[in-house]
Amino acid sequence: MLADRSGWMVGPAALVALLAALGAATGLSPIGWAVGLACGAVGAVVEGRALSRYAHKRGAADMVTLTRAVLACSVAALVAESFLRTPAVGALVTLTVPALALDAVDGQVARRTRTASPFGAWFDGEVDAFLILVLSVTVARSVGVWVLAMGGVRYAFGLAGRGLPWLRAPLPPRYWRKVVTATVGIALAAAAAGVGPVVVTDAALLVALALLAESFGRDVLWLWNRRTATRALVAPRPTAVAIGREGSGVDVVRTWGERRRLTRGGRFHGT
Repeated sequence: MLADRSGWMVGPAALVALLAALGAATGLSPIGWAVGLACGAVGAVVEGRALSRYAHKRGAADMVTLTRAVLACSVAALVAESFLRTPAVGALVTLTVPALALDAVDGQVARRTRTASPFGAWFDGEVDAFLILVLSVTVARSVGVWVLAMGGVRYAFGLAGRGLPWLRAPLPPRYWRKVVTATVGIALAAAAAGVGPVVVTDAALLVALALLAESFGRDVLWLWNRRTATRALVAPRPTAVAIGREGSGVDVVRTWGERRRLTRGGRFHGT
């Protein structure tokens, strides 16, 4: 999963080692193995295409995000396993907590090393979205299917953008998206762990869903109000990229010409 030849196997090797450790600790079945490895394989292909489009060389911040991706794939394996037998809640929480905590690290590393990049913003956002999707699947089994809205909204936004070009226009950086993402992740992790009274857990999930709806709703409204101005900037298959990791304070690329000079594809929308 690394761009350079010397380290491209680090991600897959780490995933296999972590799944093996889970197998020894929880008795991970072939289904769990298959789901974990499939998530890693799909992620590697998607990431490889993004690396090619952005002409990006990995930095320290990307390695932090890669660690989060490996943890998220392992969480997916445990969630799949939970459909077959009693969920390994302890192992799931043990993997989820660092995956959420490291979300506050990769952006700081990128800023301090001055390696903030379009690829880093995209990678960070996709790992966030995938982890929330996986957690929403396991929580929905005990709370209700409405929780799946938390995991599906990011992908619904992306699919809508295929038919509505104005949704693919660049968005301004907004730190609030990171706050909402962290809130949703914490609420889902707490619900998966079963900590606290049911009423409190359900209330926290409802608040997280409301914040998520507000965040996406604000961005959709912002894009709608500027749909005429951005129509000329959005090609049939556009490149709309927020430059820098979310919260980095780096400006959004404003024009099609600038986007062409800085990247050859991709899009980022953090929750």
